[in-house]
Amino acid sequence: MVVKNYFIEFETQGKNELINITNDIEKFVLESDIVNGNVLVFVIGSTGGISTIEYEPGLKKDLPELMEQLIPSNKYYHHNETWHDGNGYSHLRATLIGQSLTIPIIEGKLILGTWQQVIFIEFDNKSHRRNIVIQISGQ
Repeated sequence: MVVKNYFIEFETQGKNELINITNDIEKFVLESDIVNGNVLVFVIGSTGGISTIEYEPGLKKDLPELMEQLIPSNKYYHHNETWHDGNGYSHLRATLIGQSLTIPIIEGKLILGTWQQVIFIEFDNKSHRRNIVIQISGQ
């Protein structure tokens, strides 16, 4: 088995920004020459998430609205007493979505649905320089 590591770095604006990273991952899969295996996508940090979605304007609005309903940004959070940064909600949202995703590779291609895109979600209340680890393993 071969393991290859890649990184995606970008700046975010904060506050529920969704970034489509599918093309970057596909490029790394092609570059890796791994035909059958898996891709692990992992965000370094506790206020960002990795998931899949149909990356279209409606859902790009619906997902942040859902997060606001489930974990409101204007509610009291004990975390804010520790750091006084007002982002307790962003940690909870990231925990709910998760910081990683595994995608199969079969015959050199990511196995995703027709409209399924891999996204990074910035839950923090401020901008960040984000690093995403792409670890591709297989043969």
